[in-house]
Amino acid sequence: MSIQAAPPIRRKGEPRPVPTRSDAYRHLSINALRDYRSALVAEETNVSYWRRILQARLDLVSASGNGRQLDTERLRPVLTTSRIGAGRQALVAVLPIDALPPLPSLSELWERRVGDHDEAGRAAFAEDLQVAETELSTYRSALHARIGEATGELIARYREQPSLCLTALPLEPARRASA
Repeated sequence: MSIQAAPPIRRKGEPRPVPTRSDAYRHLSINALRDYRSALVAEETNVSYWRRILQARLDLVSASGNGRQLDTERLRPVLTTSRIGAGRQALVAVLPIDALPPLPSLSELWERRVGDHDEAGRAAFAEDLQVAETELSTYRSALHARIGEATGELIARYREQPSLCLTALPLEPARRASA
């Protein structure tokens, strides 16, 4: 499955295009499709979190210098490298990963140390952080496209069978079986 180009911008008052079913999602039940979309949204949350972390680290690296020291130790307890990557593997099981770009090595960037007076090291670190932030932004854009596709598939299914909307309601098992 390939990521499609962004739809043309809709002018105010124009009707929204009617979503159509996609063969890429045919193998998913309605519940699996909802779960897949939820996994995409959770992954996008993680990517956005790490993007902000990289941007903050880049700000710290850029602000340091002239003998000023980076104070990342105060941030370390609230940040971990376990927040990204696991969700991506769950996404691979639903649809092929060919359209998703690679993720940068975030743990290496988080652990990297630069000497107080190492201008070249700080410049290289800032460049590596910028590259990683760009890679995360690309990955995030791919996630947004997949979220849009999954949302479109859900809408198309709901239009075909409006009663599918009811299956999303949190009913007790006994009531669900009789519905």
